[in-house]
Amino acid sequence: MDDLLSIGRFSRLCGLSIGTLRHYHEVGLLVPAEVDPWNGFRRYSPAQLPDAQAIAALRELELPLDEVRAVLAARPADRVRLLRAYRQRIESRIWRYQRVHYRLLRLIEGEENLMAPQTELALDPETHRRLGASLFNGTWTLLEAEGRTRDQDDAMIHMAHASAHHWRQAGAPENFARSEWQCSRVYVMLGRAEPALWHARRCLEICEEHGIGDWDLGFAYEALARAHAVAGDEGERDRYLALAREASAAIAEEEDRELLLADLATVL
Repeated sequence: MDDLLSIGRFSRLCGLSIGTLRHYHEVGLLVPAEVDPWNGFRRYSPAQLPDAQAIAALRELELPLDEVRAVLAARPADRVRLLRAYRQRIESRIWRYQRVHYRLLRLIEGEENLMAPQTELALDPETHRRLGASLFNGTWTLLEAEGRTRDQDDAMIHMAHASAHHWRQAGAPENFARSEWQCSRVYVMLGRAEPALWHARRCLEICEEHGIGDWDLGFAYEALARAHAVAGDEGERDRYLALAREASAAIAEEEDRELLLADLATVL
């Protein structure tokens, strides 16, 4: 125990203040190797320095204490997942502050009247459903079009996402899953594996979360098979193709089952 460091020495080495180290001890985040029972002096092991320095780095990034604790306890792969999730939250925060900054500038320069009544256009559920269906069908028309232009590709992306938004306002989980499926198919057609996989996974997640089966589940597997094919992952492509064929046996309507099987035959 002669190698133990006083809290002052440990503080200077790891970059955390003495007050912060005391707090982390109290909350159980970084417990000293030894606490003198008579005077309460804390002493730390040199082996604790990497954890302390990691905590200092994560706190500098404004990671909440509970999440710091989770990151330190996680396996390397899970640690990356946790940090990626935090980064996504930071990106959302940045976008929100950008909007705040923009509106503040408008108010300061007189381009927006703070005292003017704010009006918001609210769509009723039926309008959301009508727009969702119309945009879904319009996207499908572009998917089937030959020799699409760059502008039509852009329109197809925006229409698919707009359709998904409107169904989210007034639809059912089946509509959510089908919207994600269509977004995935759009990106497959454009050769973009990452968003195709993202939306295909969301399609399957929605089906699993809400107990959706029949042809929706079969096409969720089809979407994943097709997206993995675009990504060049033959193993995952074949795995999801097998799951889709297995799911086809549970499809009630023969016409729907034949449609799924015919679609699976086009996954290369």
